[in-house]
Amino acid sequence: MSQIVRLGRKYALYLPKNVVKTLGLKEGDNLLLEVRGNILILKPVPRLFKKRKYWSETSVNEFEAESEEIIKVSEAEEN
Repeated sequence: MSQIVRLGRKYALYLPKNVVKTLGLKEGDNLLLEVRGNILILKPVPRLFKKRKYWSETSVNEFEAESEEIIKVSEAEEN
């Protein structure tokens, strides 16, 4: 897919809506810019973490107990 885009104010590139939809891009996503000779290549940088709409509440005591359990299991696996 090839399209002509215009260089905007402060050298901003505006991507066509169909390209954004096809690649699943969202505002704030990172793109890798490569320059090869006189060719520009833009590649989406994968998102490492998905944003979730829910959170878990954990007390400090619960966190410490879980950490101690993980340590016990890892020590048992080493022996």
